[in-house]
Amino acid sequence: MKKCVILSMDDSSDFSVYDHLLIEPLSLAGWTVKTISWRDENVNWNEYQLVMIRSPWDYQLDCDAFLEVLKTIENSSAHLDNPIEIVHWNINKKYLQNLEHKGVEIVPTVWREDIYECEIDVFFNLLDTSEIVIKPCISAGAFDTYRIKRKEVEEVKNELIEKFKHRECMIQPFMPNIVDEGEFSLFYFDGEYSHSILKTPKEKDFRVQEEWGGNLLKVEPEERLKQCATKVLGAIDTSLLYARLDFVRTSSGFALMEAELIEPSLYFNLDDESPQRFVDAVERRMKRLSVI
Repeated sequence: MKKCVILSMDDSSDFSVYDHLLIEPLSLAGWTVKTISWRDENVNWNEYQLVMIRSPWDYQLDCDAFLEVLKTIENSSAHLDNPIEIVHWNINKKYLQNLEHKGVEIVPTVWREDIYECEIDVFFNLLDTSEIVIKPCISAGAFDTYRIKRKEVEEVKNELIEKFKHRECMIQPFMPNIVDEGEFSLFYFDGEYSHSILKTPKEKDFRVQEEWGGNLLKVEPEERLKQCATKVLGAIDTSLLYARLDFVRTSSGFALMEAELIEPSLYFNLDDESPQRFVDAVERRMKRLSVI
């Protein structure tokens, strides 16, 4: 009997989670499926062939503990996907620097270990913009993300300094196309393209996540966008069970917003065939890696 774990969190009631759509196709493929919180200390990971990181969406609150759990799983007989090496690389958004060095277009970014009062105004000049976005290098779901106009700096600077004290952060120009058009997400299972969606924020917001009222729509990506995604996957150059690549349109094409390789929502609800494609990828990958 093949046994697998969908790794989740203690309480996901405040989130839109679609991992349950995997259970039926996994069962039909011969898998016994169990959903387990990453915080559960009473699990014998050796009982399972596969542990899939899916929706542990509170991990950023205690990254060290989360990584220790993944290390324990990695050291068991279970296969962990995505691999722990890619988790370590992807958990800090400075991975975008690495991809930029490999020729991937990203949104222009200023990186800081800390934020000081005297330099907040400078960010606007460095990025040649009247509006910036500041977010932690380790974060999820747009939490602690600030959209700031130059004229608003005095109102928020004390909060920013406190929020990002001794905390790595990234500063980017606000991309109007996030509001005007939306953010594109392309999904790949075991390296093969599955589906795409367009995420748009609710009125008077800029955050595209469902938890912030964002709207989701399945779309067919233009060829140029798929070519950008292929380039990103080539730059990552790692075998992955799943990848979600988020892009925004720019004047020159598309810029990568994020390569979500740890616990992205894969929006199985927006493509009826995507759960089966995911399970087919699991089967193909586990056989190739001699897990089953």
